[in-house]
Amino acid sequence: MKKIISLTALMCLFCLTLGAQKFALVDMEYILNRIPAYERANEQLNQLSKRWQAEVEAVSLEAQTLYKNYQNEALFLSDEQKTKKEEEIVAKEKQASELKRQYFGPEGELYKKRESLMAPIQDEIYEAVKQICETDGYQVVIDRASASSMVYASPKIDISNEVLQKLGYSN
Repeated sequence: MKKIISLTALMCLFCLTLGAQKFALVDMEYILNRIPAYERANEQLNQLSKRWQAEVEAVSLEAQTLYKNYQNEALFLSDEQKTKKEEEIVAKEKQASELKRQYFGPEGELYKKRESLMAPIQDEIYEAVKQICETDGYQVVIDRASASSMVYASPKIDISNEVLQKLGYSN
């Protein structure tokens, strides 16, 4: 009998410790869209992206123009001239591809610029969330915006507005 009572008490204690964990949600999109520095960074990235895209398109257009000219002149060119023109076209296409990779590739300029502009903002948000967690005793914080498998979450555990207040922005 004592075993059953002590086992039951132990199970109750175990259940209480599991129930003591506190969870919270944040909506990073909601937070980021209310931070002016994020909006400015996005605008700066969009301007850079448009400028670099125009540069890539200009080089691609040059390659297309060279190819069209080559097609029009191909009948009148010697084999040596054809080879030279073909190499010129290939070089221009390669230049366009290289520019595109340099600007928009996985380790390209746009990625690096995004990292340099967004990292301080994300770090600031992370620190605010961390402080709120330490103050209020949350063990887990889930980003509502990126949790695609989340079906429902109570708005009571959403701390997005608290994060904005901690960062000095009103909601």
